Amino acid sequence: MALVMNHEALNEFLERAFPQIAGQVRVETLDDMQLTARLMVSEQHLRPGGTISGPAMFALADVTIYLAILARIGEVALAVTTNATIDFMRKPEAGCDLLAECRILKLGRILAVGDVLIRSEGAEEPVARCSMTYSIPPKR
Repeated sequence: MALVMNHEALNEFLERAFPQIAGQVRVETLDDMQLTARLMVSEQHLRPGGTISGPAMFALADVTIYLAILARIGEVALAVTTNATIDFMRKPEAGCDLLAECRILKLGRILAVGDVLIRSEGAEEPVARCSMTYSIPPKR
C-alpha cells in the first residue's frame, strides 16, 4: 500500500497529538516496507539496575506500529491497540537509544497487524520483539 504520510509529517503529528512523549520518540526512516523509530533514552526510561524499563520498550513498540499504520492510512487518531504480545529477550545496552523496526504484515479496512523488533543502537541482536493488532475506525 502506498504511503500517504512521510516521516516528517508523522513526527509533526506525534508532537502535536501526543505532547506527553514529545522529544522522546521520533521516526528515523520510512519506506514501503518498514518504519524505524527511535526512543531517545533518558533517566525517566530507566529502572533499577541501570536498564531500560519494559513499559518504555512496550510504549516504543506501540507508537512505532501506530505510526507505521498512519503512514499508510493518514491521520486517524482513534486507531487503537486491540491485542499485543511482547517478548523481552535480552537486557538493552545501558546509555544507548533504542531503535524499533516495524513491518506492517496486514492492513485491512478494520484491522492492522504489525511486528516490531527493538534493538539498542549499534547492536545486532534484538532486545525485544512485539506483535500488535490495531483496530481502525470506520471512515465517515
